[in-house]
Amino acid sequence: MTQEEKTKIEERIVDVLKTVYDPEIPVDIWNLGMIYRIEVKEGGTVEVDMTFTAPNCPAADFILEDVRTKIESVEGVTDALVNLVFEPAWDQSMMTEEARVELGFD
Repeated sequence: MTQEEKTKIEERIVDVLKTVYDPEIPVDIWNLGMIYRIEVKEGGTVEVDMTFTAPNCPAADFILEDVRTKIESVEGVTDALVNLVFEPAWDQSMMTEEARVELGFD
């Protein structure tokens, strides 16, 4: 798999991550800054490091499964490994400008 192919897969992954929402927040997880790393490996396996806005998120299982399922639906992806991490701790500075406006922070 070439670097260009990996980049295209990563772009499609970002597009599907923009359709994943925490049920309590009206902004997608990508714009909230909850995705820390996306790595497309040879053979189509994708590893993602992500976090939550709060460690005790009641929708954690639902969101993790939604992320995994949507990534695996991307053409070129054979498997998705979603790692839940809490370092660095999420804070509002990780949000995009779009998310800040939507949530009334700017």
